[in-house]
Amino acid sequence: MFFIDTSRNGKPVYDPIVNQSLDNYLVNDLKLPGYGLIMYVNQPAVIVGVNQNAYAEVNMPYLKEKGIKLVRRTSGGGAVYHDYGNIIFENIVINDDEHFGDFKYFAQPIIDALHDMGATDAEMRGRNDMVIGNQKFSGMTMFKVGKSYAAGGTLMFDLAMDVATKVLTPEKDKLESKGVKSVESRVTNVKPFLKPEFQNLDIEGFKRALLLRLFNAKSLDDIETYHLNDHDWSIIDERLKGKYDTDEWNYGKNPGFDYYVSKHYDIGTVSFNYSLNGNTISDIKIYGDFITGGDISVIEKVLNGVKLTKDALVAALNKVDIKGNLGDVSADELTDLLLEKTKIS
Repeated sequence: MFFIDTSRNGKPVYDPIVNQSLDNYLVNDLKLPGYGLIMYVNQPAVIVGVNQNAYAEVNMPYLKEKGIKLVRRTSGGGAVYHDYGNIIFENIVINDDEHFGDFKYFAQPIIDALHDMGATDAEMRGRNDMVIGNQKFSGMTMFKVGKSYAAGGTLMFDLAMDVATKVLTPEKDKLESKGVKSVESRVTNVKPFLKPEFQNLDIEGFKRALLLRLFNAKSLDDIETYHLNDHDWSIIDERLKGKYDTDEWNYGKNPGFDYYVSKHYDIGTVSFNYSLNGNTISDIKIYGDFITGGDISVIEKVLNGVKLTKDALVAALNKVDIKGNLGDVSADELTDLLLEKTKIS
């Protein structure tokens, strides 16, 4: 494993729009052989998953009032709040997909480092969470291109929990499935659980301490490092233009179709937003925090124009690879969800 330094001209980059585009560049363009690690900090921002409806997940008036950025990542997973008390880590693996989908493989080194720093109750739990007790301090996600991928997540050190609670508005069904009533009761910072010498660190100091343990090094100079250069940054800047720096990408379009149904499964939350012409689906969009290497538009296309009956929906869904394009959920389960036909308020 080696470290990929994402600073620019020797200074950390805190712009979340830039930082969220780095993994895409590293996986699709630079393709450094082997197993690299990036670690960075964002200014206050809400990061939504590639398949999420930002308007359903985020308190937009509060976001705009506080000047918090909204950024859409290129991988799945749920909405998270970032600020200067939070670290983002990503493992960049090129031409070796042996561990793709294995969140524990990438979480364990972080957990071991935190144990060494005093947070001995930190552990992996569920699909992609790191927790202390019943509260999570890290959520993880992955995205894949061919046999290469990025796997990483957040690490809450000293996050402003009050802001996170106000700006995030997750699906009620998702919270209930985890036995909690609010974002605030579900998450925690790791800072209070660390040894006193680590509680006094700022975020850059905590990041440094974490890196030294991940690489078993006494100094950052001892870590094999690739530094992003001017050529790399020129390509990253170009990639941002017209896509990742646009409202169309980050906010997405809220289609406002007539019906909205949502349910939390083992693969994550799946939501359908759709309209009907008579009893036939005329428009449909799938949202959620599921993580897939497939193409959910395949499922949207096969459902468009189908009658809203159990037999017709099951027959249509059985024509596509649901597991490959969405996740391990059955045609019957998705049909039952569509038939709930809950009106958007």
